[in-house]
Amino acid sequence: MTKGAIDSIETFGLVDGPGIRTVVFLSGCKLRCKYCHNPETWIRGDENYTPEELATRILRNKNYFQRNGGVTFSGGEPLLQSKFIIEVAKILKKENIHIALDTAGVGNGNYDEILKYVDLVLLDIKHTNKDDYQDLTGQPIDENLKFIKSLNKSGKKVWIRQVIVPGIMDNEEYLSSLVPVVKNIKNVEKIQFLPYHKLGLEKYNALGIDYPFKDIPEMDKEKCQNLYEKFMKIYTKN
Repeated sequence: MTKGAIDSIETFGLVDGPGIRTVVFLSGCKLRCKYCHNPETWIRGDENYTPEELATRILRNKNYFQRNGGVTFSGGEPLLQSKFIIEVAKILKKENIHIALDTAGVGNGNYDEILKYVDLVLLDIKHTNKDDYQDLTGQPIDENLKFIKSLNKSGKKVWIRQVIVPGIMDNEEYLSSLVPVVKNIKNVEKIQFLPYHKLGLEKYNALGIDYPFKDIPEMDKEKCQNLYEKFMKIYTKN
């Protein structure tokens, strides 16, 4: 029997997709992003839910989803447990539940199959070139590009998410490099700039892990918004 390794479940989520959502954080991730705020989800934990058990837990909140809410599978990296998510999604689709996938696009392949059951993909852009991508995440960019190829083929709606780290993404050179990356992704409905923060620092300390960006200041929210507006001007011109 397929079982899933779930780190935590958040109800009444308002930022990980449209409407009111149940957010399921799956454990396990290949990336080691230097600004990650969920290091506790890097290692895959115990398999603690069957598809039926998780679907039942999600469906408890069905009345709160209303017209545009639903479930978002996040992590960690949900694509590492795609077989499990597919089994859960098959149950949820019988109840017309909207399904979103919050992902960095780095799983174990077979992306075409899981995308059949997803309504929306929240895609995290880590970096725009392969060398900096690998430096930032510890992994080559190839798997991410493979996922984007499947995503484009699927025709699914996409929200782009870009964390803005001071000294790395807060400049015109990076914004310009981001334009063709986003343009290469079909069906983009929304682009979000997320200001880098240190809310996960205590987790690193508790886990005894060195935090690579401890000397980098948090991103000013107003400056982040200004960068977003600047980016959108460049993006819409191209």
